Amino acid sequence: MSTLTLNMNETNTVVDRLVNFFVEHEDLRTKNWFLSNAPGPLFTILAVYLYFCLYAGPRWMRDRKPFELKNTLLVYNAIQVLLSWVLFYEGYKGGWGGHYNFRCQPVLYATDPISMRMARAVWLYYIAKITELLDTVFFVLRKKDRQISFLHLYHHTLMPVCAFIGVKYFAGGHGTLLGFINSFIHIIMYAYYLLSAMGPKVQKYLWWKKYITILQIVQFLIIFVHTLQVQFQPSCNFPKPIAALLTFNAGLFTYMFSSFYVKNYNKEQKKESLKKKTAAAAAIKRD
Repeated sequence: MSTLTLNMNETNTVVDRLVNFFVEHEDLRTKNWFLSNAPGPLFTILAVYLYFCLYAGPRWMRDRKPFELKNTLLVYNAIQVLLSWVLFYEGYKGGWGGHYNFRCQPVLYATDPISMRMARAVWLYYIAKITELLDTVFFVLRKKDRQISFLHLYHHTLMPVCAFIGVKYFAGGHGTLLGFINSFIHIIMYAYYLLSAMGPKVQKYLWWKKYITILQIVQFLIIFVHTLQVQFQPSCNFPKPIAALLTFNAGLFTYMFSSFYVKNYNKEQKKESLKKKTAAAAAIKRD
């Protein structure tokens, strides 16, 4: 048998194992739920989102004045605060408030009320990630181009995909801690955006924006450790490839959000320090 034939057989074996893995772990409870059966509709939404935000939207807005969208943003951010609160509450009641094990929580494909409560929370989290694509759409319409960074687009594009995988295959269990913590942080984040949309009278009190980024970094560090330790528990019945994927993703986001923090907020601190030194030097000259 040739080397080429052996390599092809090995490749086919890996593909077969991957397909079997996902077929075996398909969550039949969520199969017929909205946007949950196949990835096609989600990928279509994401393709339209990226096309609008990177090409069509900026081109259409090029010769137009930015939209204010004050009332739209007030309503949108208020809804996101409420939705994040519901998700946090459901995640608490559905598992992380008591009967979930923080060291190892397998996925229970059961249909009892508590298991179904967590499954519905995972699905709602997935829908929430899709609605959050509007964050970028509003940036485009308001000509806030500086806000549309690679990190922003990567984060908003990847999170719905991860949430879809959760709904489709793992609507419960160890991996849901991410959504639970993330929903808590989004309560604070969208509350900040809601207050910011109220105008300059409120904005001058919003000094705590950088601390939201710190919370996001802490979130990903927790998820990194939480999913990594699964690999060292042979008896843990949560899929280790999924845990490894979550660990890698959390590590990547930790790095990207940390780089964002250093680039933006450390630079601001240096500017403020320079302004104070300049002002002090000018005062000495006047004296």
